[in-house]
Amino acid sequence: MRAALLQLNSGDDPAENLIATQDLLRHAVQEGAGFVLTPEVTNCVSTSRAVQQQVLRTQDDDPTLAALRDQAAQAGIWLLIGSLALKTDDADGRFANRSFLIAPSGDIAAQYDKIHMFDVDIGDGESFRESDGYRPGDQAVIAETPFGTLGLSICYDLRFPQLYRSLAQAGAQILTIPSAFHPVTGAAHWQPLLRARAIETGCYVLAPAQTGDHPIRQGRPRRSYGHSMAISPWGEVLADAGATEDIVFVDLDLLTVDKARGRVPSVNSDQKFKAPIRE
Repeated sequence: MRAALLQLNSGDDPAENLIATQDLLRHAVQEGAGFVLTPEVTNCVSTSRAVQQQVLRTQDDDPTLAALRDQAAQAGIWLLIGSLALKTDDADGRFANRSFLIAPSGDIAAQYDKIHMFDVDIGDGESFRESDGYRPGDQAVIAETPFGTLGLSICYDLRFPQLYRSLAQAGAQILTIPSAFHPVTGAAHWQPLLRARAIETGCYVLAPAQTGDHPIRQGRPRRSYGHSMAISPWGEVLADAGATEDIVFVDLDLLTVDKARGRVPSVNSDQKFKAPIRE
């Protein structure tokens, strides 16, 4: 299966973002991709809760989801919409950060809500509190496809290896990690963490990303690191999109998953141990 990772520079206008996404998706299909992946918050990158309340929709009414489902069906491809920011019926008004796997029929084959919220203080006065606007999910998700079993995740989940070990032990062969990584943490940690998750699990890692200075009309500026990457089950970097809006391709061969796990079968070699004690 040929996979294509789309690297986007989404802003806070979902309609404009959809046009850019569909253009890259169309090009990926023309280049032979049968599985296309988009980044986190494909439909809207915003730092303003007021703007989000104005432009976001529920899952049933979201035009980006509807249009991309139609495009996947017309092209006959598998599509991972890395995530969409969506309104919910939660009493506190928080949004969902939700990933969708779309089948070639256009049906939703699986969906996953981001579990780990990006609540951090990066330094130099810059902090993020994703949990103020988004509510976390609580369910890990794997999905069966003809080209392999996917384990779904989103961005900050990357820092929690227990999630990926659980996905791999449940049968995942390909880990999807759509992201909008901060430039500071991206430069320091993005590639090492992606490679570590692949090495620990013997899975492919496919990580489409947002990049650049996002065109935001209201709220503080937002920039993403880029460098969408595909990592082999042995931990090799197979593709790196750099910092521009682009597409990178990778040919998936699940025999490499079996080979990596055969050489180092650690994913299925857990040993029980007692909790640490302080001496």
